[in-house]
Amino acid sequence: MSATPQVILCECFARDGLQHEPGIVAASEKAMMLERIADCGFRRIEITSFSHPRYVPQFADADEVLAAVPPRPGVLFKATCPNPAAVRRALEAQARGRGPEEISFLVSASEGHSQRNLKRSRDAQWAQVEEMAALAGSSFVTVGTISVAFDCPFDGPVPVSRVVEDAQRFAALGVKRIAIGDTIGSGTPPRVRALMRALKQALPEDVVLIAHFHDSRGTGVANCIAALEAGITYFDTALGGTGGHPAEIAYGEGFTGNVASEDLATLFEAMGVDTGLDMAALREAGHAAERLLGRRLHARTARLGEAA
Repeated sequence: MSATPQVILCECFARDGLQHEPGIVAASEKAMMLERIADCGFRRIEITSFSHPRYVPQFADADEVLAAVPPRPGVLFKATCPNPAAVRRALEAQARGRGPEEISFLVSASEGHSQRNLKRSRDAQWAQVEEMAALAGSSFVTVGTISVAFDCPFDGPVPVSRVVEDAQRFAALGVKRIAIGDTIGSGTPPRVRALMRALKQALPEDVVLIAHFHDSRGTGVANCIAALEAGITYFDTALGGTGGHPAEIAYGEGFTGNVASEDLATLFEAMGVDTGLDMAALREAGHAAERLLGRRLHARTARLGEAA
């Protein structure tokens, strides 16, 4: 495991990967998977979400999972916070002795997606984000996620200028890690390079950009390489390409999973780009994710070396 990897992958299986799974995974099984993921060498790991259990029952066990996974030196465990109440829960967990090290906030770059996904206008969501950032203060590393940063399934193409404006708003609130979400996987390498370069030019040097790409059209890995070429070194991925809506078609897009951790890490290592990950342990973690979910997942490299 490298002390100073060239790229940082955030493993999102336990949150983004499980969010829309039709079956509830037991807290003990999540904790075992998270320990296995940490053993691979990930520096950033999505551990849970403080979403209301009524709306996302998969994470009714958020506090239980956090308590079951001890902190690790050099590792940031991230919890998603959709609203101010969620940030208060994160602070309460921290006061009890086991809160997340990192929390994330979300805005949609289009009005249509904000109304359908968050059930509120962009203006209303930004007002919430301002409150959330004030509540969080310096208690956590904070991440601002911009959804539908390339195209919206309801409003169409999203202007680069709007994504830049949203990123600047996050930075002005003291949120120095900003994830750019290709929510429906419609980005292309030229668009990715152009957007990332525009963002790097418009933002302070201490802002870290994170590529959060989905693989709906099979271009997720190519888009990550384009982001790397534009100077991005932080990436969100998920074991087996999990995520999206496996039980139903979402936004009319069919498969909506994340970029598979195994595939992107394998490509980076083949290119001589150090991920800091134990590749054998990573592939075994992918197999464990398959056993946990009871189906074959989407990582192309999960079975390298096996007989056809």
